Amino acid sequence: MGERVIEVSGLTKYYGELLAVDHISFGVRRGEIFGFLGPNGAGK
Repeated sequence: MGERVIEVSGLTKYYGELLAVDHISFGVRRGEIFGFLGPNGAGK
């Protein structure tokens, strides 16, 4: 596979006291197609 062009490690996101994302990690390699799915207003 190709080189990683995006790498996220241990991402956590709060909105006030609401935990929206809890310690996710992922990488995207050159040539891959990647998308975030979710409803409007979800903080993507």
